[in-house]
Amino acid sequence: MPHRLATADRVVGTKQTVKAIQAGRAEVVYLARDADEHVTGPVRRECAARGIEIVEVDTMAELGKACSIEVGAAVACVMKSTQN
Repeated sequence: MPHRLATADRVVGTKQTVKAIQAGRAEVVYLARDADEHVTGPVRRECAARGIEIVEVDTMAELGKACSIEVGAAVACVMKSTQN
């Protein structure tokens, strides 16, 4: 599991991830395989429309742990660097 999710500029959750994608700030998106399609579907569609890489993680618990949160996460996203 990428350690970038724990330390990098990132967002967790469907709404925040979709907003980041639409704003052009998402670098890579992580989806939990055991999350419901109605939760991950909108994120998959936004990524496909914009050519953003999707990395699948086995479980929501694993993704939550990678994000250093104490609950499961269906969706997370690493943001593009804003450094010049």
